[in-house]
Amino acid sequence: MEQLSVQVFGGPTALIEYGGLRFLTDPTFDEPGYYARPDGGPGLRKTAPASAKPADLGHVDAVLLSHDEHPDNLDHSGRELLAEVPLTLTTPSGAGRLGGTAKGLATWETAELIRPDGGVVTVTGAPALHGPEGAEKVTGDVVGFVLTGQDLPTVYVSGDNASLDAVRQVADRFGPVDTTVLFAGAPRLQPVFDGALLVLDSALAVEATRILGARVVVPVHVDSWEHFTESRDDVVAAFTAAGLAERLRLG
Repeated sequence: MEQLSVQVFGGPTALIEYGGLRFLTDPTFDEPGYYARPDGGPGLRKTAPASAKPADLGHVDAVLLSHDEHPDNLDHSGRELLAEVPLTLTTPSGAGRLGGTAKGLATWETAELIRPDGGVVTVTGAPALHGPEGAEKVTGDVVGFVLTGQDLPTVYVSGDNASLDAVRQVADRFGPVDTTVLFAGAPRLQPVFDGALLVLDSALAVEATRILGARVVVPVHVDSWEHFTESRDDVVAAFTAAGLAERLRLG
């Protein structure tokens, strides 16, 4: 485990140190505020700041960006940060919009990063669905990530995923995983899919953990936004009821 650590900053943003490399998930460092939508649809309100500033991070080797179209996954400060990072891995459509150092990963496509010791970390694009079946037409494409390397634990970063079928696909290829950075928080927007889940709730996070055989679970995406209907406390309660509380690491 000396080759892996995860520090959580709030919302979906975490710093994963893995095999000597530093990966940042969905960067959101703006102060609290409201994000209106250009089309007049329901906006999003951030309710709490991140626990760090971009300047506090030090060197970041790559950003793992589940998608670029919603400010609760990539806000103004996060976009500015991308220009300073050597590589951003995201959806193919997102890479086209972002340009710069962004590279798209389709499902099961891989990218390799050289470790300081000369080894390789492989990042594999994982399936994800941001809402119920058919959600892509409304919420856009989303990607998760699996990190692997020789003599390293397997790490799954779910991204904004609400589908246990996607989790099963990851488990079939890579399970059991050692650690999962699991996006939860049960976000809902009443006009969107009649308030259906857009990302896992706590009960589904428990089930995802069982499917993956995950030894360690780091919940993210459970605070700092008004449309998240469950909190970190709800995750802890669900894992405790399921007898899995010892697997949680709260960053």
